[in-house]
Amino acid sequence: MIDSDDEAGNNNDDLKTSLSVIRILNTASPSNYSTAPVSEFLLICFPNYQSWQHWLSLPLSLLFLLAMGANATLLITIWLEVSLHEPMYYLLSLLSLLDIVLCLTVIPKVLAIFCFDLKSISFSTCFLQMFIMNSFLTMESCTFMIMAYDRYVAICHPLRYPFIITDRFVVKATIFVVVQNGFFSLPVPVLSSRLRYCAENIIKNCICNGRAVSKLSCDDITFNRLYQFVAGWTLLGSDLILIVLSYSFILKAVLRIKAEGAAAKALSTCGSHFILILFFSTVLLVLVITNVARKKIPPDVPILLNILPHLIPPALNPIVYGVKTKEIKQGIQKLLRRV
Repeated sequence: MIDSDDEAGNNNDDLKTSLSVIRILNTASPSNYSTAPVSEFLLICFPNYQSWQHWLSLPLSLLFLLAMGANATLLITIWLEVSLHEPMYYLLSLLSLLDIVLCLTVIPKVLAIFCFDLKSISFSTCFLQMFIMNSFLTMESCTFMIMAYDRYVAICHPLRYPFIITDRFVVKATIFVVVQNGFFSLPVPVLSSRLRYCAENIIKNCICNGRAVSKLSCDDITFNRLYQFVAGWTLLGSDLILIVLSYSFILKAVLRIKAEGAAAKALSTCGSHFILILFFSTVLLVLVITNVARKKIPPDVPILLNILPHLIPPALNPIVYGVKTKEIKQGIQKLLRRV
């Protein structure tokens, strides 16, 4: 009788142990699945209105071809026309190169999604795209700031201009633009790539935006978001402040000019640059406002506006300079006659 009770007790213990093991396996299985490594992402451009992408592919293709053609024409014109071998035009060449790289980094992949439904993007390619987008946008902003300084020296200190704005100055400024913005932008993709990404790999965006990608992580992303916010606003904000200061001094100097027509001539030398800054700032401002008011507008609108900073300024920058700058217009006309 005692043996039977012991045997029954042992069977109960074995049953309890088996149930515990099964319970542990059941709870562990979903966890293991949820932390499965991600090797690629899927870019879903318009989650709610995917039919949009077919209609948008044509205007985006035309703007992309316009941006590539206009910037290539501007670079060739400055390279071939000896009279344009001056610091101001070298800075404009730098701006065109940045625009070309930005376009080539973002728009071909967007068009591949729109036209051929090629939504997948590898882990490494996604973070490379993220780095180029972050660094080159801030490089473009910094280039605008240096061009504003160039116009400030030309108008406020015209006699000293040839000694301050030299070819050597352009080389140093280019190195500064690349190193500073590349250094501060590099942690964004590095921090994002070190996160653990769970089973979900769908990015609700047309590009590898840092915010959209980090949301897929199963880790805490507070530091990532904080760094992106601080670094982005520090770089773009400091450039904007210096641009505003430069044009404040320019306006103050122009208002002191009493000679007839001299003020208008002075302002015309920085008119093209000012228009480009307005384009760039307006696109970024619209993007920021739509992200802040994300809950009050359709979710597909910010996704579309994420593409525009990589397309509209590159398409318009060389056209504005080609139309507004007499020397560049003449250089393009000579180039067309040669062809």
